[in-house]
Amino acid sequence: MRELIGPRTEVIEAGGGSVVPGFQDAHCHPPQAGNNMLRVWLNDDTGREAYLAHIKQYAADHPDEPFIVGGGWAMEEFPGGTPRKEDLDAIIPDRPVFLFNRDVHGAWVNSKALQVAGIDKDTPDPADGRIERDPRTGEPTGTLHEGAAYSFNDRYVPLPDGHAWEVAILAAQRHLHAMGITGWQDAWVTPATLAAYRALAESDDLTARVVGALWWDRHSGLEQLDQLLDQREHGRAGSFFPTTVKIMTDGVLENFTGALLEPYCDGCGGVTDNAGLTYVDAELLKAAVTMLDEHGFQVHMHAIGDRAVRNCLNAVEAARTANGMNDLRHHIAHIQLMQAEDVPRFAQLGVVANCQPFWAQHEPQMQELTIPFLGERRAQMQYLFATLQRSGATLAMGSDWPVTTANPLREIEVATRRIDPDHRDNAAFLPEQALTLQTALRAFTAGSAYVNHDADGGVLRIAARADLAMLDRDLFADGVLPADATVRATVAAGRVVYRAQ
Repeated sequence: MRELIGPRTEVIEAGGGSVVPGFQDAHCHPPQAGNNMLRVWLNDDTGREAYLAHIKQYAADHPDEPFIVGGGWAMEEFPGGTPRKEDLDAIIPDRPVFLFNRDVHGAWVNSKALQVAGIDKDTPDPADGRIERDPRTGEPTGTLHEGAAYSFNDRYVPLPDGHAWEVAILAAQRHLHAMGITGWQDAWVTPATLAAYRALAESDDLTARVVGALWWDRHSGLEQLDQLLDQREHGRAGSFFPTTVKIMTDGVLENFTGALLEPYCDGCGGVTDNAGLTYVDAELLKAAVTMLDEHGFQVHMHAIGDRAVRNCLNAVEAARTANGMNDLRHHIAHIQLMQAEDVPRFAQLGVVANCQPFWAQHEPQMQELTIPFLGERRAQMQYLFATLQRSGATLAMGSDWPVTTANPLREIEVATRRIDPDHRDNAAFLPEQALTLQTALRAFTAGSAYVNHDADGGVLRIAARADLAMLDRDLFADGVLPADATVRATVAAGRVVYRAQ
């Protein structure tokens, strides 16, 4: 490199650290994360008392804010994963409060919010969600699951305007650049965030390369194609590419909405009659993926349960049968639980395994809200990353931030050790599914760049776009664990976008 240094070249010495390709996050939610960072951000707090203190302080600091919103609380901090309205009523009785949980599959609300929405013991559950209720009285207790939370958010929560979404994305971008991230796929792009991304790209304030996954409305059908085509055509600008469609096919295991082939256990040795929810009918999913594939869209599917994973693979198979193989690089995100016979289908169908590695560890949500309700046999079938890699599947990695940390180095450590970096003495979770450091690093760089159709991303190569992350130590040195490293500088498209103090 020294031969290329000229009089105007800025030289940054790595000082024995690593220079790696800029990380790319294959599945995250920066606008929503940025919005929450500017409001009630509970992701950095732990425990019910800390949450309530934070919420109370925010309300006191913002007396004129008519609706308290934000999120980031963890389900394991509450019995059964369901916080109650009474706790919020005690600190904010006169204004509605709506707080998404950390995985954005449920919300904590107070009595005022329930009153605003007219939700009471006679309100039926939506088809795609559930209102948590007192088993004796039927009264709502303060937790809304899945469609009940989304419907409330869409109808009653004041959403940011165009400028506020731009501010939120820029706040998120600063955070992600500080993590060494130079590009991502936004897994939940709405018309409002699409417009914000386009505006930032046109003004050159979007310094990351971003692929936008346009949101598939699960309450509609194939007729939404024209709207998606219009968004793709008119949303493209600069380093923003709205070329993907995101379809959420099921929920999550912790609230029993992830779609399973066999019903959930009851946590006490018995079996329930609940096998979770399918948000898009299996036949409609086949038709939708086939149609989107035909029109050149990449499809990004959320699948947590084994039935959801199979439905997604079946949908891609239907598209391949109808349209033939192509290079659209469809992918399935999360893939928490899957059957062994579905693993080789990823490579056979050209489907990328979009992995969120931080979840593959022993932690309270896994121990208390997942394993007891899957049973020991199915618990051994979670996050089969090494099995997928050996089968020939292409691996990409993402954080699902703000559900978990956006830090790729912490994500990579869990991928390689299956242990929480903050509790390294813990037992590994299914250690036979751990990846090598080289494989995990490649998945969070070249693998995610592959998903994003970014030929210049994820590589260190002369004439490629200069996306780089400089770390403070050699990741491959003996005794170094990935989460011990920190990012000293981030370069995106040749610009230094982050420099550590």
